[in-house]
Amino acid sequence: MLKYKNEFLGELLGTFILVIFGCGSVAVSVLFKGYQSILEIALVWGIGVTLAIYLTRHICCAHLNPAVSIAMVITKRMSVHRLPTYIIAQVLGAFIAGLAIYILFSSTINSFELTQNIIRGSEESAKVAKMFGEFYNIGGHGIGMPLAVAAEAFGTFILLFMIFALTEGCNVGKPSNDIAPVLIGLTVSSIICLIAPLTQAGLNPARDFGPRMVAWMFGWGNAAFPDQQGGFFLVYMLAPIVGGILAALFFTKIIEPAMKNSTTNGGCCDNDTCDIFKKK
Repeated sequence: MLKYKNEFLGELLGTFILVIFGCGSVAVSVLFKGYQSILEIALVWGIGVTLAIYLTRHICCAHLNPAVSIAMVITKRMSVHRLPTYIIAQVLGAFIAGLAIYILFSSTINSFELTQNIIRGSEESAKVAKMFGEFYNIGGHGIGMPLAVAAEAFGTFILLFMIFALTEGCNVGKPSNDIAPVLIGLTVSSIICLIAPLTQAGLNPARDFGPRMVAWMFGWGNAAFPDQQGGFFLVYMLAPIVGGILAALFFTKIIEPAMKNSTTNGGCCDNDTCDIFKKK
């Protein structure tokens, strides 16, 4: 890990920024009714992603998501030796952000629970715990585990597909590297608007696991997890990784060759580095 200390710092800091703004917006919505629509929360998440990438892209690869890092390893855009450093940094950054949110709003959370007669750790307390981790079966909408898995995988598929499309050199229609982080952030916002009514749109195992562990530590216990039948792992850990891998393979095996064939200078893609923002 010391060998990749700059990457560790960058991924930790970037994931912290992403989560502090994103989960913070959910906390404000739950506790203060500060946002009136999914769109408003989604835009804050997108801004958080954009700022995190701009902040860290010259320190690390600005993946900020294990699903992204694993997809980059699968497509040989990043060495597998860097993967543990990236994932540990991402989870730790998300955990610290979740801890900061709890410390910042702890007194308000206590008052909210008292006012709403919510006992922390009960099934009903998921209404508060959702500011940390996601819940696919909250709100009485009858969202089952298979649909939740499919939604998370599909949402992450779109995210990874757009990351490749917006950053790969063989796409002659891609934006400049200066504007790509904004479009990636807007992609996240758009996916949240689509998927959040079903699963709260995790799309990122680190973003889910780190803050969820904060909730588990501070009294929510088993209520911090969506169910006891593996839903947490399948929906919010495995599904985004699978969706990301499928998107990476789809892009590199089908879309990328088609882009190369449509250009006059074949082999225009530079795949020798995992840094998707500093290729040129």
